[in-house]
Amino acid sequence: MNLHQFITKKLGLPAKSIQNTVQLLQEDATVPFIARYRKEQTGNLDETQIQQISEELQYFQNLEKRKHSILEAIENQDALNDQLKSKIENAENLTVLEDLYLPFKKKRKTKADTARENGLEPLAKMIMAQNSPDIHAAASKFVKSKVNSKDEALEGAKHIIAEWINENQFIRKRIRQLYSRKAEIVSKVVKAKATEDASQKFQQYFDWQEPLKRIPSHRFLAIFRADKEGILKLKIEVEKAEALRIITESLIKNRNSQSADLIEAAASDAFSRLLKPSFFTEFLNETKLKADEEAIKVFSLNLEQLLLAPPLGEKRILAIDPGFKSGCKVVCLDKSGKLVHNENIYPHPPQREQSAAAKKIESLVKTYNIEAISIGNGTASRETEQFVKSITFDHEVAVYVVNEAGASVYSASKVARDEFPNYDITVRGAVSIGRRLSDPLAELVKIDPKSIGVGQYQHEVDQNLLKQRLDTTVMSTVNKIGINLNTASKELLSYVSGLGPSLADNIIKARSENGAFASRKELLKVPRLGAKAFEQSAGFLRIKNPKNPLDNSSVHPESYAIVKKMAKDLSVDISALVGNKKKLQEIKLENYITESTGLPTLKDIIAELEKPGVDPREKISAFAFDESIREITDLKPGMKLAGLVNNITNFGCFVDIGLKQSGLVHISKLSNTYVSDVTQIVRLNQEVEVTVLDVDLDRKRIQLSMVD
Repeated sequence: MNLHQFITKKLGLPAKSIQNTVQLLQEDATVPFIARYRKEQTGNLDETQIQQISEELQYFQNLEKRKHSILEAIENQDALNDQLKSKIENAENLTVLEDLYLPFKKKRKTKADTARENGLEPLAKMIMAQNSPDIHAAASKFVKSKVNSKDEALEGAKHIIAEWINENQFIRKRIRQLYSRKAEIVSKVVKAKATEDASQKFQQYFDWQEPLKRIPSHRFLAIFRADKEGILKLKIEVEKAEALRIITESLIKNRNSQSADLIEAAASDAFSRLLKPSFFTEFLNETKLKADEEAIKVFSLNLEQLLLAPPLGEKRILAIDPGFKSGCKVVCLDKSGKLVHNENIYPHPPQREQSAAAKKIESLVKTYNIEAISIGNGTASRETEQFVKSITFDHEVAVYVVNEAGASVYSASKVARDEFPNYDITVRGAVSIGRRLSDPLAELVKIDPKSIGVGQYQHEVDQNLLKQRLDTTVMSTVNKIGINLNTASKELLSYVSGLGPSLADNIIKARSENGAFASRKELLKVPRLGAKAFEQSAGFLRIKNPKNPLDNSSVHPESYAIVKKMAKDLSVDISALVGNKKKLQEIKLENYITESTGLPTLKDIIAELEKPGVDPREKISAFAFDESIREITDLKPGMKLAGLVNNITNFGCFVDIGLKQSGLVHISKLSNTYVSDVTQIVRLNQEVEVTVLDVDLDRKRIQLSMVD
């Protein structure tokens, strides 16, 4: 099976679409570029489908590499025959491949190896042949050298048979099917101290059992974590009797022969000592990978929604990182996000210098003509918000509370130190809070996505896979929005299709030395930014107020000639065509179809010309929590409150209701109807009305409901 057949079988997409997409990927085209600008070649596949093809391409390449390695290893043992070679070459997954390689894999010396050294393999073959009238008499002939008795001879032969059973591909396939259908995940408590929070978190799993194939990812990851911490012992089990029936049915020809009992004993040993541990590891890893995939998918969706949070835009912002004892760090930023002032105020206990703090804020707002105030949602946030709203300003100033998750990570990072080498982490953190209001995406890309805290069990999942998927999400989101070439940071530019950190750095240097880019074409003057990188990146980069209006749109430079011809045919300049819906409706797209440009691309061009460079993110709005709720003790069952969804998991969502603790809306309390996918009901930062169901003051847990 070749590459294209392999991916077609796995994904069920049109063969031609897969063939062309694979070719583009092998030519180093990025997923966002292919999805946006190569629709004719892919048959209009979306970004998710192209990403799936990319991942299957990687899997196939790894599979082929492993096949080559295995073939070479078996050939070096002079054990490769045509039949085995064909099976290996036609294996469609790594599991089957490793089963084929198992008999030839170098391993530690086994009981079977010792038995072979003692000359007992012929006896094992006699037992398996099942035609000896007196196998015990036959075993007596093998009592010599290191074999001291007939029983030792039979025991050694059983070890050899057990190994054969373990390496039998048909038996492994049948036992694997049994595990797939009927395996149970079982957890038992190892240590339980009622006062220990760690144990209390996992109390419901102290004596737990359920079908492995049905366990939700969040529950598996919780049990997996508890097992890792030594609180629970996790097992994956099937009925031994059923497993032995499968093995013996495959091997025993005559139930009345003396060999039958010996084969049954060997089968029991093979299952308990070899097959069971092997399949425990296999199904644990398989379930873990599936759980990881689901958890990472939720994390990625949350991250995308966070990155797509509405921006306030280029405004003069006063940002406050609130605090009690250490005071509130205040910074003022200009429209471009540049730091112009910073200092501390102490409006809260123990200092409680409210009058001086109010005068200072009022003065700063007036001096720097502040248009909006951004307050972090951490400690003392509600108190700071109330304090700021009590101040009267000489002009309208909007007040926003922003999610500051990860701001402390940014403030201590190399990126922050490079940006603000002369300021401490408190100033950097406050600047991040302010910039998150003006453009959440531009600020969040500076932080490791794992530090933003919008996932579940993120430390339990495969860290390499998590990083890969989150980086893909950030890249997809950045390119979906489009980036201002003349203001974007190095971190933001690094995620643009076809660029990366090195070229992003070169763009920043060129911008610093030569001034702002006047056109996309000038990118080709950037050192090491060649035609390929230009092709991949240009469509996602924007230039504000350019000479050519197309440079501030998602129309790719390779299509400029088409737009120029459209304008010429209508006897107008390109600038007169942009945003002119009436004129655009006069264009007959079929007149502009070429060998490389079809209707999908032409429709995209017209849609972009109607609204060039429009930011796809929603408009921002201020949100206010219930002023009467300050502490968890203020909550009472039945209360209805406004809140913001601040995390989504497979088992429900967490809602910020203005307290230090977020409340949980369990999946069963999201709707009056059955909900299988939380993300179909809520999204991150969504404003919701919730009802308080229960408040556990000891564990500081809040149960909420969105059911009407």
